[in-house]
Amino acid sequence: MPDAELTLDALRVWGEALGAGLMPPHVVTLEGDLGAGKTALVQAICRGYGVRDPVTSPTFALVHEYHAPRSPVYHLDLYRLGSVSELRGIGWDDVVGAHALVLIEWPERAGPERPSRADAIVLEHIAGDPARRRLRW
Repeated sequence: MPDAELTLDALRVWGEALGAGLMPPHVVTLEGDLGAGKTALVQAICRGYGVRDPVTSPTFALVHEYHAPRSPVYHLDLYRLGSVSELRGIGWDDVVGAHALVLIEWPERAGPERPSRADAIVLEHIAGDPARRRLRW
C-alpha cells in the first residue's frame, strides 16, 4: 500500500496488521502535521506487535519503552526536541540500534541523526474530509 486514502478506523486496522508482521530490529518513522494521526497509528502498530500496556504520546518525555513478546518497543516523539544534540541525552544511538521495534514521530527533527535504515510513513490531512488521511508508505 504505497499511497492510500483511509478512514481513521481503517488506518488503525492497517496499523495493527503492520505491527503484527514486523520483526525486530525494525525502525519506523512517522511524519505528518499535528493531528494527522501519528500517535493513533503508533498505538495500532503497538497493539498488533503485542504491546498490552496503554500507549501514550511521549511528547514531554521524548521516549517511552513498552514490552512485547518479540522485543521491547521504543516510541519516540521528537516534536519538542530543542536541538539535535539533545538526542544524546535520551540514548539515541542505543535506542535506534537496539534489537527492538523503534517508532519515531517527527523524525525530521533528528536532522543528520535520522536513521537511514527506516521504513517511512507519511500521514496527511485530506482537505474537506476530517475523517480520512492520506497514507504514504
